Amino acid sequence: MAAVSLRKSNARLPPEVNRVLYVRNLPFNISSEEMYDIFGKYGAIRQIRLGNAKDTRGTAFVVYEDIYDAKNAVDHLSGFNVANRYLIVLYYQPTKMSKKSDVKKKEEEITRLQEKYGLGSKTPSSSSSA
Repeated sequence: MAAVSLRKSNARLPPEVNRVLYVRNLPFNISSEEMYDIFGKYGAIRQIRLGNAKDTRGTAFVVYEDIYDAKNAVDHLSGFNVANRYLIVLYYQPTKMSKKSDVKKKEEEITRLQEKYGLGSKTPSSSSSA
């Protein structure tokens, strides 16, 4: 009902609100059906992607058809207990996700340039002070 009243009043949503949710701290053995049961209560779901690689287990992306349904799910499911684990439900923010990989790329670029120009990460020697 809250979502219906939000739509009627045309309330402005914060800029981070998104139809795509990023869910962390999921039990590793949760099934897609269980995910649809939990998240489907808050609106029509377009897609759910469960992480199955070693570094993505326990995470998922949930895509809702409507932005207000996604907001409602975040409001109600953040901290929700599933199999003795408390869910962390966030709006997916691609800029924050890509920053982690950007840092690694920049470090690799710096290392490559240091090697190319014969610079090391050594401290300046005392011979330069004359």
